[in-house]
Amino acid sequence: MLRRFIGGFEISAFRTQIDEAPWAITLALADILPRIIQGLTPGFVVQDGIAIHRDAIVEAGAVVKGPAIVSSGCFVAAGAYLRGGVFLDDGCTIGPGCEAKSSILFAGSRLAHLNFVGDSILGADVNCEAGAVIANFRNERADRRIRILHDGQVIDTGVERFGALLGDGVRVGANAVIAPGALLSPGAIVPRLGLVDQSPP
Repeated sequence: MLRRFIGGFEISAFRTQIDEAPWAITLALADILPRIIQGLTPGFVVQDGIAIHRDAIVEAGAVVKGPAIVSSGCFVAAGAYLRGGVFLDDGCTIGPGCEAKSSILFAGSRLAHLNFVGDSILGADVNCEAGAVIANFRNERADRRIRILHDGQVIDTGVERFGALLGDGVRVGANAVIAPGALLSPGAIVPRLGLVDQSPP
C-alpha cells in the first residue's frame, strides 16, 4: 500500500516499515523515531529526544515535544504544536496554529495554518490549506475502531486512532475535513469545505 501512495517510501528513514500498515506505523512512531534519531547525520542538533537540523527554522513560541525530527529546510511557525512522535522530512512547512500528532510528513509537504493532522502519513508535496483537518478519532460511535471502505472492501484497522494516508501531491482545500480512516491516492484533490469519509455505512 505505501509503495502505491508514496514514491519515496522505500528509500526513506521508514523503509524497514514498507510492508506495515500505515496505522501500525503511526501507532508505533514514538518507538520508531528514537531509533532513527540515533542514525542521523551530524547536521542535526539532538536534545531531549528532539532532532532539529541546523538549517531548519523553529520559531519562538512553537512547541515541539519529543520524539520528533525536523529535517533540513523545514519551517515551524510560532504557535505550532508537534507531539506524540512527529517526523518532518526535508523542506516541510508547519504554519502558525497547526497541530501535528503522531504523524509523518514527507518532503515538501505543507500545513498552511490552523490545521490539525492526527495519526497520519502525508506523502511528498502534500498541501493542506488553512483550517483543513485530518481527524483521527470517531467519538460519535460506541465501537470506535477505524474501518475504511477502500476499493470495494472494508479494511478493519484494529486501532481506534488513525487519520489518513495521503499520497504524493494531494491537495486539501481550506476548511475541508478528512474523517478518521481515509486513503487518498496520489494527486487527489479535496475541495474547500469538502468532507472525505471512507467509513463503511
